[in-house]
Amino acid sequence: MAKNTKITKTEKIVCKCYGKEQEFTSRKKAIDFYLDCMMNSDGAERDRYTNIYLDLQEGKTYCTDEDDWY
Repeated sequence: MAKNTKITKTEKIVCKCYGKEQEFTSRKKAIDFYLDCMMNSDGAERDRYTNIYLDLQEGKTYCTDEDDWY
């Protein structure tokens, strides 16, 4: 008889901001973090955080603060 086991899938999210990469294991944690950053900044700094936040909302697993990184 099989035991009830919960299988969890860890999602690896990498965000590059100001040239440094930060790894998150939860999209929700990453979104919460960058939403807080966005709300507590202004100007160019807010634009950087907004770029990452929008990438996260689009479902990307590699997000960056640069406009044209590709």
